[in-house]
Amino acid sequence: MLSFLGNLIWWIIGGLFMALGWFFAGCLMAISIIGLPWARSAFVIAKFSLVPFGRTLIRRDLVTGQPDLGTSGLGLIGNIIWFVVAGWWLCLGHIMAALGCFITILGIPWGWQHLKLAAITLAPVGMTSISVEEAERLHGIRTGR
Repeated sequence: MLSFLGNLIWWIIGGLFMALGWFFAGCLMAISIIGLPWARSAFVIAKFSLVPFGRTLIRRDLVTGQPDLGTSGLGLIGNIIWFVVAGWWLCLGHIMAALGCFITILGIPWGWQHLKLAAITLAPVGMTSISVEEAERLHGIRTGR
């Protein structure tokens, strides 16, 4: 119930707008064949930014138990290209938004969500968004709620 309320407030104060922005960016990347790997990553960010409360980000190979293209060496190269082209300035944008949220005590949980988004924008290739309960069940990973 708290996750639902957190996500509802997140949508009202801009999370829905951010998710739509990331979805639009993914669509733009998908137009070119070269941008397809990053388009998938943008859609992962869009999904996470739509409902960040009660969810966590985890490498896909930890969820599926099998490596794939995004979690291999090519995924590392993709993350380096992403970081140089877009990741660092997107990260700075989320950090600035987090600092804005941290000004008030009530905004602290939403500031933490911006920091989660900042972390994923640095290297999103090979990541997926799953529920906190599923992450704990799959791998005993204890994540912050």
